[in-house]
Amino acid sequence: MKSVFNKIGFLVVLSLLCAGIACAQQGDIKFKLRNSKVMEFEKAEWDINLSVPFDNPYDQQEISLDMILTSPSGKPLVLPCFFESGNNNNSVWKARFAAQETGEYTYHFLLKQKGKETESNGSAFMAHPSSKSGFLHKNDLWTFKFDNGQLFRGIGENVAWESRSFENDKWTYDYLLPTLSKNGANFFRTWMCYWNLPLEWKNVRSTKRYQNTNDYFNPGAVKRMDELVKLTDSLGLYFMLTLDWHGHLMKDGGWKNSPYNKVNGGPANTPTEFFSLPASKLKCKNKLRYVIARWGYSTNIAAIEFFNEVDNAVFTQQDSILIPHKDVTQWHDDMSRYLKDIDPYHHLVTTSISHRDIAGMNSIAYIDFNQKHIYKHTEKIPAIYPDYIQTYGKPYVVGEFGYRWEDADPKYAKEADFDYKRGLWYGMFSPTPILPMSWWWELFDDEQMAPYFKGVRYISDMMLDAGKGKFEHVSINAGNLHAQAVKCGDIYFVYLLNNTLRPQAGNVVLPVAYKRGILVSSFDPATRSTVPVSTVKTTNSAINITTITLNPKQEKILIIKLQK
Repeated sequence: MKSVFNKIGFLVVLSLLCAGIACAQQGDIKFKLRNSKVMEFEKAEWDINLSVPFDNPYDQQEISLDMILTSPSGKPLVLPCFFESGNNNNSVWKARFAAQETGEYTYHFLLKQKGKETESNGSAFMAHPSSKSGFLHKNDLWTFKFDNGQLFRGIGENVAWESRSFENDKWTYDYLLPTLSKNGANFFRTWMCYWNLPLEWKNVRSTKRYQNTNDYFNPGAVKRMDELVKLTDSLGLYFMLTLDWHGHLMKDGGWKNSPYNKVNGGPANTPTEFFSLPASKLKCKNKLRYVIARWGYSTNIAAIEFFNEVDNAVFTQQDSILIPHKDVTQWHDDMSRYLKDIDPYHHLVTTSISHRDIAGMNSIAYIDFNQKHIYKHTEKIPAIYPDYIQTYGKPYVVGEFGYRWEDADPKYAKEADFDYKRGLWYGMFSPTPILPMSWWWELFDDEQMAPYFKGVRYISDMMLDAGKGKFEHVSINAGNLHAQAVKCGDIYFVYLLNNTLRPQAGNVVLPVAYKRGILVSSFDPATRSTVPVSTVKTTNSAINITTITLNPKQEKILIIKLQK
């Protein structure tokens, strides 16, 4: 009797233990840190071996693995891990982590599966200092700030995709991104879509680079994204990763092949259900979790953008509403809140419209900066920022702009080149952390416009250094010349542009009273040359710079230094 009782008692205790935490036999977790030394802001990687059954390792409702950390300062962190290979008898998962503090981290792994939890043994590692700046975060209307306090303004252009099957094969990340980097640009924007980084797309089109697949995530997209992150790190380039685009939800566009469309095995019957259906939201969250788990460690992913021009899916060309605004806004609120919850690094989060606002979307708490696109009206860019900033109190970004939106017809190259230049300067002298980014990167590569970034970067660095991140708008008058002015520290910067087809002469009047010495120089963005300006007069109320003459479409930057 005693032996029978003991056996029954043991089984009861064992059953009680297994009810709360899975037994070791059911969820043995083995792990190994691959790095010999962990560096701050750099990737540390773990291999984790599981021997548990599952059907879909990418469905977090079925199975999820997290790394639970405590930072040297005592901050608790939760890092999603991702499935790499294997089957439900022996699978390999990975954790990729970038430390934002130096010192000792303690950690363990937590497996959740069908209501049960399994914890691994605990361990620890030391994070050592590195020369990297860290992740970008909000700072003010003009700048972002790295973890180490360094300030940042984004200067670059769109490189939304690598060459499609009908385009010149040379336009790849490997060619275009080094070109940007060596010419002073520090930022670009790129898309995930069915022809570029098609993470969710089983059926791809317009590409020779990717193949159709039956896998949950497209293996070619995963591989190329790994390569992109590594490339941007080597080049010191930061980028906005756009996870989806409006064409995905257009019935005459990507919807028929959409992984969310029920005819393709997805959960949704219509584009509206993409936003409103709980099952569709769960599928989106699986993607977000995977993006953070696999690539979230990258400090070069500056911002995550949910949608490119979502209004183009919401409205018809005649501005009739196809998808209710409330569904789109609620989706962005849900997804941004979820992304902030699972991302231990708190990447910047955004989304974009073309030209029609979605009711309520500019006020979403977890969207860090708002964004729109401007075509055929580049001259309106300076006025955009104050309007949106005053209304919503957030940084504002012009994520795309261009002379035309229809195509990159070379016969408009001269006009497009002019637009490319002035758009950058309009942003430089406006409150925005990312300067307006041109579209039609292929055309501008043919036009050899990338070296123009050198002059823009030169002035941007000078502004940041002079003002230590402080920018002050200053009123200015320059006659028939377009003029914008900001004060950074003890230096005034003035942007002058002749927007006309005739030479124009103007007298620059800066309403600043200063009785000590003043040094004025003129910077030519085209040649990157600086020459002194001697035609300067001061009064009790203003600084006057006379006889400034600009040829048609010519630009100048005046640099006015106050001598102490």
